Amino acid sequence: MAKQNVAEQFVDILVRAGVRRLYGVVGDSLNPVVDAIRRTPDIDWIQVRHEEVAAFAAGAEAQITGRLTACAGSCGPGNLHLINGLYDAHRSMAPVLALASHIPSSEIGLGYFQETHPDRLFSECSHYSELISNPRQMPRLLQTAIQHAVGQSGVSVVSLPGDIASEPAPDTALQTALVTSRPTVRPGDTEIDALVRMVDEADRVTLFCGSGTAGAHPEVMQFAERVKAPVGHALRGKEWIQYDNPFDVGMSGLLGYGAAYEATHECDLLILLGTDFPYNAFLPDDVKIVQVDVRPERLGRRSKLDLAVWGDVRETLRCLTPRVRAKTDRRFLDKMLKKHADALEGVVKAYTRKVEKHVPIHPEYVASVLDELADDDAVFTVDTGMCNVWAARYITPNGRRRIIGSFSHGSMANALPQAIGAQFTDRRRQVISMSGDGGFSMLMGDFLTLVQYDLPVKIVLFNNSSLGMVELEMLVSGLPSYGTTNHNPDFAAVARAAGAYGVRVEKPKQLAGALKDAFKHKGPALVDIVTDPNALSIPPKISREMVSGFALSASKIVLDGGVGRMLQMARSNLRNVPRP
Repeated sequence: MAKQNVAEQFVDILVRAGVRRLYGVVGDSLNPVVDAIRRTPDIDWIQVRHEEVAAFAAGAEAQITGRLTACAGSCGPGNLHLINGLYDAHRSMAPVLALASHIPSSEIGLGYFQETHPDRLFSECSHYSELISNPRQMPRLLQTAIQHAVGQSGVSVVSLPGDIASEPAPDTALQTALVTSRPTVRPGDTEIDALVRMVDEADRVTLFCGSGTAGAHPEVMQFAERVKAPVGHALRGKEWIQYDNPFDVGMSGLLGYGAAYEATHECDLLILLGTDFPYNAFLPDDVKIVQVDVRPERLGRRSKLDLAVWGDVRETLRCLTPRVRAKTDRRFLDKMLKKHADALEGVVKAYTRKVEKHVPIHPEYVASVLDELADDDAVFTVDTGMCNVWAARYITPNGRRRIIGSFSHGSMANALPQAIGAQFTDRRRQVISMSGDGGFSMLMGDFLTLVQYDLPVKIVLFNNSSLGMVELEMLVSGLPSYGTTNHNPDFAAVARAAGAYGVRVEKPKQLAGALKDAFKHKGPALVDIVTDPNALSIPPKISREMVSGFALSASKIVLDGGVGRMLQMARSNLRNVPRP
């Protein structure tokens, strides 16, 4: 039997670590690895049209499955294209292994054609970034990279010169067992004791939840019931905590709605559960704050803490809930539930008023209809910008749906490539890309990837021919919009020309039928919906400076947006509020 080369050993280790696909674009320095994949039945090479898409797709697959995923780029410009998607994966805590193939090892440092230094370039968006300069570093270096990505939930980058990849690999007996899952983290007794005292001493407790509450929904609900706490959430916490939640008071932040802001400011103890919520201007500075997080480096970096608790949310609450005294006073909780329902009542009509006649179509109405027609276990990938607003306010979580976006990194053009990665995990599951025309057109070349692999992703294109969120940023700064208008083609015609299903919708009465037909289509489909460019959204709490900015741009119409079926949930929760 012929001895393995480094590329073959590299691929074998990826398979052992559970990697099923390697996303990328082929190139000379990468060819030995691609050829090894061709000859390995347990892993597939997924050819995309742009390496940025490869990294986004790998990050989305990792978020859906919880497993290590991989992407690759050839030397120089090829792997450099990975960087934006890797930043997103890293900040989303998605375990991704990136292979940055490199120029010939003898030429490194001599200004060779396409020379970069990927081991340095990727250091800021990874937990581990190292160069294999000698075959004897294998397999230990790759195993170390994998364990960094899995153990610390983020990106690892391995730089591999093409000539090294073709050399004989060292003895495979040196391979060790791979760590492919993370343990739970229980806080220390001292922190639990202190947290028990603080909860017992507080009259009004509020919980604010992020993505760290994934898998902890029962524990959060049990604790909220015991201490009669309203429960708000950040955008990344929405899918994990809003459903089946009689304590829900909505979302805080720039895309927020409801009474989450009031609940976090009018309590006397705020407990941040698994959230690295970045907007400290929306957090109070005059109440006691406790933060619980599995990543200790995140504790206290957004606000001054009275107690920092290092641990998983689920394990922390399992330790905490039985020990705190049950509270019986619901007055604060009921007050916040009523404020929440009242706040939603005030904006719900934004998308229902004369929608059958409003042309261009209200994007709020599109999102509302989409929410009603989508499958109960659909995966939504959401472009950064106004699509974030519509997803935050209209897509109803239920514990089975997933909502993935560039919520921490904030990159444009993420929805289509993330839909590719999500769909590869399960071709039978409905995957819907909520794309803006700006984001879609930025990486629309990879619509061809959907066609090439016959991936049944459904692109719902909110086409307002503008960069809507950028216009909003200009408005709040008192600036007239400039450089934000897009001259777009008929995207449905483009989709059909590429060999996919495409339909254009310009009137509200056409919308539901067009979405149903697209969802029934077995292959990739694009619904190009012409939406109102004046439908912009403002946060529930805005400063005097922001108001002034809007006044200076009074020629624009700014709508509050709606809230979809969240009003129904709020009304349902109000049934628990005693009537005078």
